[in-house]
Amino acid sequence: MEQLKPSPPNSSPLTPLTFLERAATVYGDSPSVVYNSTTYTWSHTHRRCLQLASSISSLAIRRGDVVAVLSPNTPAMYELHFAVPMAGAVLNTVNSRLDARTVSMILRHAESKLLFVDAGSASLALEALSMFPSDKPRPRLVLVNDDDVAHVPASVDFIGTYEDLVRKGDPGFEWVRPVSEWDPMVLNYTSGTTSAPKGVVHCHRGIFLMALDSLINWSIPTCPVYLWTLPMFHANGWSYTWGMAAVGGTNICLRKFTGATILALIENHGVTHMCGAPVVLNMLITNSSSELLSRPVQVLTAGAPPPAPVLHRVEALGFVVSHGYGLTETAGVVVSCAWKKEWNRFPATERARLKSRQGVRSVSMTEVAVLDPGTGSRVEPDGLAVGEVVMRGPSVMLGYLKNPAATAACMKGDGWFYTGDVAVMHPDGYLEIKDRSKDVIISGGENLSSVEVESVLYGHPAVNEAAVVARPDEFWGETPCAFVSLKEYDHESKRMPMTTEKDIIEYCRAALPRYMVPKTVVFKDELPKTSTGKIQKFVLREIARAMGSPSSSTLASKL
Repeated sequence: MEQLKPSPPNSSPLTPLTFLERAATVYGDSPSVVYNSTTYTWSHTHRRCLQLASSISSLAIRRGDVVAVLSPNTPAMYELHFAVPMAGAVLNTVNSRLDARTVSMILRHAESKLLFVDAGSASLALEALSMFPSDKPRPRLVLVNDDDVAHVPASVDFIGTYEDLVRKGDPGFEWVRPVSEWDPMVLNYTSGTTSAPKGVVHCHRGIFLMALDSLINWSIPTCPVYLWTLPMFHANGWSYTWGMAAVGGTNICLRKFTGATILALIENHGVTHMCGAPVVLNMLITNSSSELLSRPVQVLTAGAPPPAPVLHRVEALGFVVSHGYGLTETAGVVVSCAWKKEWNRFPATERARLKSRQGVRSVSMTEVAVLDPGTGSRVEPDGLAVGEVVMRGPSVMLGYLKNPAATAACMKGDGWFYTGDVAVMHPDGYLEIKDRSKDVIISGGENLSSVEVESVLYGHPAVNEAAVVARPDEFWGETPCAFVSLKEYDHESKRMPMTTEKDIIEYCRAALPRYMVPKTVVFKDELPKTSTGKIQKFVLREIARAMGSPSSSTLASKL
């Protein structure tokens, strides 16, 4: 056996692009993409992606060049996830809700050669391009919609429209396969919730395994109907962009959505699956008429742990919520609360509590652990000892683009990727995220988790959203400061009955140790969020820091 070695028949580079070819064969007449009145089949999508890849290659885009996209969840955005890497290029989906300065910075840092822009982001793109220094080459521009062609200034290197490229392309194009499965395939910039955005590079192999892992982890059957409530620019939609091709799914695309829009699309298209940040769960609760869905809908949520009361309410409507954990650096969800049948016998409150845990590693992840930051050893699996989440596996990024220091900081040479997230390990082997390391509050020498306090706040009947950060305190060092938005009546568009800071604090005192109770409560109409729905704690942290110590500032009472 030692004489048998890898050879071309058994070592072709893994790439998720092959999913599209298979989908065209197996699911050729089945719907692939639905958008308003437009419906494509998998045969259509395969042909359009080949034509688009052909045209991209004809623009002198070479293997390894970066092609950027500014677009919401439209058919073009979906097709570009295949067409760009099929041309040998590296796909960079840019957050279309960023400001022009940040978009310009990303395009320069990535050295993007080509930029596809949706009509809704045209002004943003043009402003970002105008900020390029004169000595920096700007990417060439392709508009997804015909309507805005007349508004492109002469100074921009304008290629034409998206559909022009599709029409001109060769449907028999021999797409550019990776030389090695380690070749870069996508470049994604982090959301910047805790620091400046960093460019995360993933290879074909990592994305291939992440896409398959995501399907197994969520037990997705063939031919699901998937509603795109998760932005595709956010870690490529947790790799479900490619995963849907593997199972012949129907992608329901939409530009913007509200809770009412989601519910309507679910009923109109028979949606079976959807993903989103916890804010999407709040949307569903707020906009629902409390009527049960005609059929169950699987919802995968990740990000900050959704509080148990929120999970309980949304499942009462007919949604089946799965909770997971992942990062841009892992290309998708790599830890999830793998559900056990015997847990179905538990009361609803206990089921919701279990689902609020992140859970266990996904099938393809090699190992996930929680390490004591002082000793580097694994914490006791008692649900109490906290440490940093570390992992190793095929979907961990290659590294940060042009940032060896940041890469070395999270890949320290000991075989682990350090996430910066704080967690405990329960006796049953399921881990539970307690906080980002930057969000742990140290009050009077006691470490407290802002997530635990937030979970209690979400149980208050008047609280819509809550976030807890540290506020400076001359005596305690720092104390919990809660930022809260309140619900509105569903039937009258009025505020909930007046809820005061004292009410919130008294509610928390009944459920938390005294040192964990917020000492300050600030009411906001809406909490600041990233484009993917994550609450921007760094913004709230700055507000709390500016408030100063309660003993030296009266600003809190004025907010």
